[in-house]
Amino acid sequence: MQSARRQPKMDRTLESLQHIISQVLPHRDPALAFKDLNVVAMLQEFWESKQKQRGVFSSEGTVVYESLNSPGPPFVSYVTLPGGSCFGNFQCCLSRAEARRDAAKVALINSLFNELPCRRITKEFIMESVQEAVSSTSGTLNDADDPSTSIGAYHYMLESNMGKTMLEFQELMIVFQLLHWNGSLKALRETKCSRQEVISYYSQYSLDERMRSHMALDWLMKEQETPGIISQELQVALRELEETRKAGQELRFYKEKKEILGLALSQLYSDQAAASSNDDRMSLALSGYR
Repeated sequence: MQSARRQPKMDRTLESLQHIISQVLPHRDPALAFKDLNVVAMLQEFWESKQKQRGVFSSEGTVVYESLNSPGPPFVSYVTLPGGSCFGNFQCCLSRAEARRDAAKVALINSLFNELPCRRITKEFIMESVQEAVSSTSGTLNDADDPSTSIGAYHYMLESNMGKTMLEFQELMIVFQLLHWNGSLKALRETKCSRQEVISYYSQYSLDERMRSHMALDWLMKEQETPGIISQELQVALRELEETRKAGQELRFYKEKKEILGLALSQLYSDQAAASSNDDRMSLALSGYR
């Protein structure tokens, strides 16, 4: 019975996705969209069309693929969309081309689903989200009006992004997720900065190489206090990334963690190698001196 009730809803969702395809890609047959082997080209066309609608004609409109180095199957491929959202293949793929197509299919379905009205931030959506946040924490609904509380900060961020899609909101949230994971938000609160001030400040910035480098340096400092913590965190990040990829979910938070920790680890090894090289040179110099 429950399955029978779900089917009409799934049919309506599929019809909505096909309607979006007919609007954004009018030359494509919506009925064949998810059966098209050239789904890689479809994803590229979709985002090029979206960017043209927004008046964006730079390299920001490109879809970027990344394949993990692997001597043999199963192969893993990631696709990053304009704005930074990332998806990967969730099936076991026996070739790099198959992994790329599977990643593109996951990204296309999520891109289309993101266009549905239910994926935009509305007053109703904010109310439901705040109520869910309250039920999963020790907060109350009264906290929603107090930006100094975590519920209030979340409410403030949702209100500030009214009308945006969930992918757009996630692209903004990634910076705050990483700052929270990195311990930087806690450090900022200890300097008496309000949550609202922190949100207003970091909302102006996007995640770039400079910010990643700063976060990597933070982890190098943590490594000095707790040797081995970078390797431990990297193992956790890799496991989370694999589990989330296989679930067909958005991956950027876990992939960025992996990139930042990998950057910190390579810097750590580089420093250790340099220190070892300096020790060797010092030993040679001292032996010559004797």
